[in-house]
This record gives sequence, C-alpha cells and structure tokens, in this order.
Amino acid sequence: MSRIPAPERRRALVEAALRVVSQRGIAQATTRAIVAEAGMSLASFHYAFESRDELIDELITTVVAREQEAVLPEFVPGGGLAGILEAGLVRYIEHLKADPEHEQAMLELTQYALRSPERHPLAVQQYERYAELAERSLERAAELAGATWRVPVAQVARVLVAFTDGLTFTWLVDRDDAAARAVAHAAADALSRMADAP
Repeated sequence: MSRIPAPERRRALVEAALRVVSQRGIAQATTRAIVAEAGMSLASFHYAFESRDELIDELITTVVAREQEAVLPEFVPGGGLAGILEAGLVRYIEHLKADPEHEQAMLELTQYALRSPERHPLAVQQYERYAELAERSLERAAELAGATWRVPVAQVARVLVAFTDGLTFTWLVDRDDAAARAVAHAAADALSRMADAP
C-alpha cells in the first residue's frame, strides 16, 4: 500500500470511512476501523490525514460534491421553474436510491456533531455546504426558466434544504418512491411560488 499516491490513499480512506459510518455509526468509525475497512495500515492513515476530524471534513466535502453532480438543474422544455425544480428533486431521489449509505452517513455525522459543543462546527459547516449547493441550484433553475426570485435566494435555499432533509429521512425509513416523488412535486410547487416567472 505504500506505493499508492497520497490522493488515491485519501480517496480510499474517505470511501472506507463512508462505509463504516453508514453501517456502524460514527462512534465505531475509529481510525483503526477505517484503515481495516480500507485494507491499510494505521501508518497509511497518518500519511494521508493529520487527524480523524480532517478525514470527516473530507468525507463531508466528498458527499456534498457528489450531491451537486446529481442535482444541479437542467432545462426542462415547457416545465417552467416548477418543472425544473421538480426534475432536480427527482434526480436527488434517484441519487439517494442509488446509494442510501451516503445520506445515512451524513445524517449520522450531523447527529455526532450536535452531541458535543467542540464538534458542533462540523454540523454548521455541513449545512453551510448544503445551503451553498441549494443556492447554486436555485440560481441556475431561475436562470434556465427566465424567472426572478422575489424572496432572497438564501432564504429559499433554507426552505429547499428543509424539504430535502425531510424527504431524505422519510425515504430512508419507508423506501416509498411514489411518496418521495409526491413530496418533490409539492416542494417544487411551493418553491416556485417564491419567484416571478416570465
């Protein structure tokens, strides 16, 4: 394993951490458990990361980046703003269905961070990244639809994050695709009412 370049080693450890966190919880995601999952030595971990917290930060960054790839809006002919937003939310549902472990791990990380004051900034950072992704998605959707947000886009982004959080929790519990799509439709309709469409 010593011949693996540092960026590849980091990626392998992040993927291993994601599996450990989603399957066993953050409390069990020790550096020893992560390196065992990755098939590496403890020395390999310290070669790639200075601390477990640095790895957790990288894990959050990786998962949010994957969500961005999955959900950034695309033009939907004749769909208007609501249609574009709904299509983005449906893509998020498909992303969630394809790899539920990602979101399960993120929920676990949020709870972990909220349990102790010294780790609370991790949860803040995680949700700041969600909000940034939501803002970019909303700005792109409005641009594609030729619409203008009446409400500050940062405020709309918080609503979108709240919708996706609820959608994620309920789908992870019941795995009801039709219900999730109904939520996506309702959320898109509600969000689009915060904008002036052409």
